[in-house]
Amino acid sequence: MGTSYTTEFRFLHPTAPPKVQVYSRNPGNFGEKNVLICHVSGFHPPDISIQLLKNGKEIPNSNQTDLAFEQGWQFHLTKSVFFTPAAEEEYSCRVRHLKNLKTYTWGEFLYLLESVCRCVPITYTRPTTIWSVYFN
Repeated sequence: MGTSYTTEFRFLHPTAPPKVQVYSRNPGNFGEKNVLICHVSGFHPPDISIQLLKNGKEIPNSNQTDLAFEQGWQFHLTKSVFFTPAAEEEYSCRVRHLKNLKTYTWGEFLYLLESVCRCVPITYTRPTTIWSVYFN
C-alpha cells in the first residue's frame, strides 16, 4: 500500500545544575519558632527532589511549591517547614538533581562570616537590629 515513516522530534536544552539557597524566614534565634526554607532555581531538566533535614533525618510535614519554569526553560522550586532551631542541632537541605546529590547546611554562611570578621549588632530604639560587619 504505502510506506510509513516515523518522525521523532527532540528539543534539547543544556543541563543546568541547581542554585540552592537555604535560609530561615526570620533571623535564626535558638528556641524561637521559625520557617526553614530551601529555594532551588536555575536547573534543567526538572528531574529533582528536595529534602529538609534535621541532624541528617528528613523533617516531616514540609510544604513544596509547584514546579515552575523560568526563562530558557530552567526551573525553580521551594520547600519549607516550621522548625524551632536549637544550638546542638544541624538543619540542612538535600537536593538530588539527575544523579547528583548534595547537602546544603542552614547557617553555614553565618559561621564562615564569623570566622573572617567581627560582627557587631547595632540596635536602634525601634525593634530593628542591623549588623555592622568589620573584616579583619
